[in-house]
Amino acid sequence: RARQEEELLSERLAGLAHWRSMLALSISPLGLNLAPRASVRMAAGGEQILLARFGVPAPDLSVDRRGALGLGAAACAALGTSMPAFAADDPMFTLPPLPYAYDALEPHIDAATMKFHHDFHHQAYITNLNKAMAGKPKADLVSLMPGAKAAKLNNAGGGHYNHCMFWSTLGPKAGGEPSGALGDAMAKAFGSYDDFKAQFSAAAAGVFGSGWAWLAVAKDGSVKIVTTPNQDNPLMDGATEAGLIPILGIDVWEHAYYLKYQNRRPEYIAAFYNVVNWAKVGEYYATAAAGKPIAF
Repeated sequence: RARQEEELLSERLAGLAHWRSMLALSISPLGLNLAPRASVRMAAGGEQILLARFGVPAPDLSVDRRGALGLGAAACAALGTSMPAFAADDPMFTLPPLPYAYDALEPHIDAATMKFHHDFHHQAYITNLNKAMAGKPKADLVSLMPGAKAAKLNNAGGGHYNHCMFWSTLGPKAGGEPSGALGDAMAKAFGSYDDFKAQFSAAAAGVFGSGWAWLAVAKDGSVKIVTTPNQDNPLMDGATEAGLIPILGIDVWEHAYYLKYQNRRPEYIAAFYNVVNWAKVGEYYATAAAGKPIAF
């Protein structure tokens, strides 16, 4: 089996030149963020392996087919018959830069994974969301979340929102334990911090296939752990029990940890706690406890 996987990976790497040329050709029409930190140029090594193995998220064409009457030419664009209605240099949503260097979370999360995950995967969700929103009135990302599943935006829109939260709640020289109001709420809900980690780790490890585990705030200010499949999140109607606001999430899609941990998801989850920025999560708790979802 190992040889078969190696041969398959070699075949995918052999076709990487095609991927690179396609990315180069599509930079302008897709409105990619060309800031130096978020360059789509790949260094040899880890990013190539991840791109060959996982690719990037494809657009959900059913969104544009079902919305064809409303979106007009924009729907045709997503179906390959014309260019998107939004201007390439003025997309509705853009990729936010990482708030730290690619290698800032080493040795817990490697730089190659961070670059691929942020520059390629997150960007692809944004590109797909811009396509789906072409021709529609501008909207804040958080405002799209409640109806995202019904509008078939849970993949592209959720992918953008979830990753914004993911990057912002991680950081170098982080870890430790939550304190203040958040620490009190977590102690009340879970007991000790170690008890929280045990429950959160079990939830994250138990997500079947791809998805997320979340620390979320209820309307009464209490906190609880929930999981969602794919790119769904607790803000979406029908994703979890109603009224939950996420303040911390761990991405357990395989591309988030494969390069360093392969199929050892529990090791990745254990390493995650070393880079959680609990001060930022505490800020999010204060916002969520006041009944407001986190906006990006």
